[in-house]
Amino acid sequence: MSSATELLAPARDYTCGVAAINAGADAVYIGAPSFGARARAGNALEDIAALVRYAHLYWARVYVTVNTLLYDAEVLQAVGLIEELCALGVDGIIVQDVGLLECDLPLIPLIASTQMHNFTPARVRFLEQLGFHRATLARELALDEIRAIRAATTTIELESFVHGALCVSYSGQCAMSYAVGGRSGNRGECAQPCRRPYDLVDGRGRVLQHKRHLLSLRDMNRIADLGPLLDAGITSFKIEGRLKDATYVTTVVSAYRRALDDVLLQRASQAPPATADGPRRSSSGRSESPVVPDISKAYNRGFTSYFLHGRGESPGTIDTPKMIGEYLSSVVDVSAESFVVDSRTQVSNGDGLAFFGVSGELTGTVVNGSRRTRRGLEITPNSLSGIVAGQAIYHNRSHSQSHSTSWTTPGTGIDCTFATLTIPTAAEWISSTDSGHVKSRRLPPSLRLSKGGNLTSRRSLFVR
Repeated sequence: MSSATELLAPARDYTCGVAAINAGADAVYIGAPSFGARARAGNALEDIAALVRYAHLYWARVYVTVNTLLYDAEVLQAVGLIEELCALGVDGIIVQDVGLLECDLPLIPLIASTQMHNFTPARVRFLEQLGFHRATLARELALDEIRAIRAATTTIELESFVHGALCVSYSGQCAMSYAVGGRSGNRGECAQPCRRPYDLVDGRGRVLQHKRHLLSLRDMNRIADLGPLLDAGITSFKIEGRLKDATYVTTVVSAYRRALDDVLLQRASQAPPATADGPRRSSSGRSESPVVPDISKAYNRGFTSYFLHGRGESPGTIDTPKMIGEYLSSVVDVSAESFVVDSRTQVSNGDGLAFFGVSGELTGTVVNGSRRTRRGLEITPNSLSGIVAGQAIYHNRSHSQSHSTSWTTPGTGIDCTFATLTIPTAAEWISSTDSGHVKSRRLPPSLRLSKGGNLTSRRSLFVR
């Protein structure tokens, strides 16, 4: 089992995949043209091929989702799709329907989707015995449960979600969307009924809660728990979000890249001198960006570590399934065209503001202008409708952050050592990257050294 670690990012399309790799992802996962668990995130084979070519420049991997349950009539079509993906050079296929194991599949690593509900040592050990390369663990596992799975297995890699949206049900076991609307999450068509408002009524018919989002969960955020997850046996750290745009992907991946690099550096410093190096990243290169990533500014419903340290924390967000944002302050005063808040937060033209209206629903407006006055921060919004004195105002979209992330694309650089080895009849060019990947190529006679010996140099290749 490899000691290399992997930061795995979502790719809605080719553009998002490139953005993820540029931001520091070691691997991306992307939807196939069909049979993906996000029906709205399918991609043409040509786009997947282009992403594979780009990713492999940095030894980054591309995994493709073929992870819906299949009808009998679809099995041969799915097998043919996997054969085409294998021919493109993808690095693994994420599957849910184990009926595919009865088919003549090409030799390619298979990853057991979280939709298979991989939540016990016995289940994951069984997947290992079947020949799965990796299992994506259920989101609701605690650290002790992850350790138990690692202790019960030997070669299978363990992948864990660390960031993104959460399902209210056990991973892969929710039938609510199909039950209420005929759209199955296991067919890639979840309608997200858990994000809708409901009434809570007791046995006597009394309404205890009216139109609250009783099943809606906050988003997972385990950026502070990467070290414990690594120690528990996690190989791949997965970010959810195959419907998110490139700005979101860039922000979140950049933040997790920095955090995971800090963990890897710490583990390497703790490794005994007589042993091999500690865990390292699986791709080559480094991501450089002048923008400091702030995941609180990326879309989120509030954050939770979600049972990783036990079940003492409530993961729900029953007020709204939307992003509330950063609290500014209560409204101090309202005039004909503006209102005043007591906040030091920078608010710019184009920013988004949110507040709960009299109905209890989250609503919002856009900032047209702002200025500092002796009374506080005076904001001129696109609309004052619903804004009254004493109301709590939240800052839920930073136009400057989104703009800088969109236009300041991180670059990926690779530190390489080049050596030319010459012998009397041949010469070979050898390159070794910062993460230990080695490539060699026989040189033509015109490029060989005139004298025997080695020529070694170190360069930083920076590619945008």
